[in-house]
Amino acid sequence: MAREYKIINADGHTIEPPDMWQRHMPKKYQDRIPRLVKDPKGGDAWEFEPGAPPMPIGLVTTPGKTYEQFHWYGSTYDAINPGCFLGEDRLKEGDFDGVDAEVLYPSQRTMRYFMMNEDDGFHQAGLEAYNNWIFDEYCAADHSRLIGLAQMANLGIEHSISELRDAKKRGFKGVIISAWPSGGEKLCQDDEPFWAAAEEEQMPVHIHIGVQTASRKVAGSAKQTAISTGGLPGLATMGGGIAGISQTMADLIFSEMFDRYPALKMVGVEVGAGWVPAFLEHMDDHYWRNRHWCNSQLQMLPSEYFHRNWHVTFIREPFAVANRHAIGVENMMWSTDYPHHRCDWPYSRRIIDEMFFGVAADERRAIVCENALKLYKLG
Repeated sequence: MAREYKIINADGHTIEPPDMWQRHMPKKYQDRIPRLVKDPKGGDAWEFEPGAPPMPIGLVTTPGKTYEQFHWYGSTYDAINPGCFLGEDRLKEGDFDGVDAEVLYPSQRTMRYFMMNEDDGFHQAGLEAYNNWIFDEYCAADHSRLIGLAQMANLGIEHSISELRDAKKRGFKGVIISAWPSGGEKLCQDDEPFWAAAEEEQMPVHIHIGVQTASRKVAGSAKQTAISTGGLPGLATMGGGIAGISQTMADLIFSEMFDRYPALKMVGVEVGAGWVPAFLEHMDDHYWRNRHWCNSQLQMLPSEYFHRNWHVTFIREPFAVANRHAIGVENMMWSTDYPHHRCDWPYSRRIIDEMFFGVAADERRAIVCENALKLYKLG
């Protein structure tokens, strides 16, 4: 009997269990794997290089805490919700929250450690370790509810295509890119074969917040991956600008790639949705004014590509829900960001009820369930 889905979290996260890297990384890299150390308040933190500022786990493991208890320091694995790193417990926590399924992303801080490394072998081993753990261990608790996505490496176009096809064969529902598929500093023609493969394999391509540059630093350079080299971020970093992905979206749309790959599906993750109407209006206006001298060959308006090819995830945005028709009801996917500090576990049903007060039932269902259900073919 097929599972009935009512609420799907389109953007959830995990944190690696304490022994994950020891178990999944080859022996020859054991002296370079992330290691647990203590933060200044006795909490657990991941250290990438001895002596470099470690990355505490506090604000990425907040479920069950009040705002006044939020802090980067002081959280330990034996005190946080075990669903942060154990799949079976995540299912129980989802049941308690009323969430039927979750689409899962890695810690980008950790992924960046491997992806910025010059050593191709270490780079690949780190991402393989994560992909193996998330699919074979964490999501194995119930693949119909815990939807793992494969993190793509930054090792060139041929490698990107091979990894995408392997991910599809393995059962992943999509891939995450944190760098352009060919490894270039900017979107370019060399990326085209990857988009073609993603369309052919019907694999949605996810961009979590943004695409990083192609720069890769010397092995173990944790200063590039720590929250900062001088301490913790402030409000401007944690709660400042939004929609940094808009330029990436514009680059992709104006490149005319969606005319070549019309069935390709892209997802902007944790980017919000309330800004989208102004963005679409802006792109369309500039298209009309500049299309002739730029010799644009776009077959549709820029906004039409967004509505056909893109989804965006949002968390707690009553404004976005109120303006859902300008954004596109079919383009929006609700999320919690669990277990990061923007989640409202275990009150997701209350948050949804508040945001969707007065919204037609079919539109509410599309945004909190049906759009993700269709995109990831969960039905």
